[in-house]
Amino acid sequence: MVKWFKTGSDIEVAEGNAEEMQSRYKKYQWSVFISLVLGYSFFYTTRLSLSVVKKPLIDNGLLTKEQLGMMGSALFFVYAFGKFTNGFLSDHANIKRFMSMGLFFSALINIVLGFSDAAYVFIILWGLNGWFQSMGSAPSCVSIFQWFQPSIRGSRYSLWAGSHNIGEGITFVLTSVVVSQLGWRYGFISPGVLSLMVAILIFYFLKDRPQTLGLPTPAVAFEEPCDLNTKGSTLSSQWYVLKSPVVWVIAASCAGMYVSRYAINSWGILFLQEAKLYSLIEAGTVMAAYPIAGLIGAVMSGLISDKFFNSRRKMPATIYGLFNVGGMALLFWGGQSKVLDAVALTLFGFGIGGLVVFLAGLMAADIMPKNAVGAVKGFIGLFAYAGASAQEYISSVLIHITEVGGIKVYDFSNAIYFWILSGVGSMFLVGLVRDRKIQFNRPHTN
Repeated sequence: MVKWFKTGSDIEVAEGNAEEMQSRYKKYQWSVFISLVLGYSFFYTTRLSLSVVKKPLIDNGLLTKEQLGMMGSALFFVYAFGKFTNGFLSDHANIKRFMSMGLFFSALINIVLGFSDAAYVFIILWGLNGWFQSMGSAPSCVSIFQWFQPSIRGSRYSLWAGSHNIGEGITFVLTSVVVSQLGWRYGFISPGVLSLMVAILIFYFLKDRPQTLGLPTPAVAFEEPCDLNTKGSTLSSQWYVLKSPVVWVIAASCAGMYVSRYAINSWGILFLQEAKLYSLIEAGTVMAAYPIAGLIGAVMSGLISDKFFNSRRKMPATIYGLFNVGGMALLFWGGQSKVLDAVALTLFGFGIGGLVVFLAGLMAADIMPKNAVGAVKGFIGLFAYAGASAQEYISSVLIHITEVGGIKVYDFSNAIYFWILSGVGSMFLVGLVRDRKIQFNRPHTN
């Protein structure tokens, strides 16, 4: 089984001129990129399904808010350690098999939960879902660095990073409609069934490393400078990542950002329903502004930092952080207005979209050895989702529910301060990071 998941052996580079090789390369690049975007989008539909069904589960007496907090915390706790472990493993893995199997089993868990009623089953299976969810992000990042040359890697990375917003949009809009029409069970079953089909597709269209298909590295194929790597073997490069202080600071900053990110992802619909009296469909529709803006923010982040900041990420990350905190402040304290709420979620989404690109991978991957990209993603992911896990439980405790005349009244005040301060703390830590120039070697030529 371990051998089946390992990357294949290098084979001799196929004969042919540079034009033929580049044409073949581009064909594979499109197949890989579309597979990564589609696959990573649907990882999110099988992770955020719980966000849509929280109120029906509470209202039907199946789960309490504390049990829902335990579910979310279990997923993110396991996900954090899964990202760390699977990040390191993905540097050695056949990404096509590794990633497709993760989505396949995550989809199966969602389908099983659609037929369950027991609280302990929800908590255990949702925690297990965290492990399979962790087989999406780091492998995707590794594949991008394996398949795309330096001149286009930043733009491809930011486009891929924005794909999670597609999954969020599908969840907030379509899953909300499905749950409203068919009930909470289909909030798990429908994304599960769709994700099973997507897992099969990416198994067939995603590819192992170029060298296993008789191709050179992308930099050599497209005659571009190669990333400088002086850290030796993959294992020694991974150890270098673990010892790097700048990676630790970026990871801590990412953890604070993920508290604010998943505060809105996990509790945003419930907040709009209870604090602002939206229906489920209204809440899902307004929330859709967040992933749409997030996709724009993610796609623009690479372009903005490359074109206007000379590929340095610190200043644009700080600017995106202001959008993150400002959007939350407007949502929570901007009054009762659907227009203002949509604007607030647009600002928040734009900020989070760029921050996920910078803090959750690109900022550190730029300056670390390229044969340890999975380790970078895994290490930062450990911190990020430890923050997300802590947020789930802490938020469930800070949100107070009282009954007035038999009606449940939700008080989000304490949780809101926690979410805002986490975003501010993330910005402070970004300010401690010192940008470094990316170095290159010229490609070897015969």
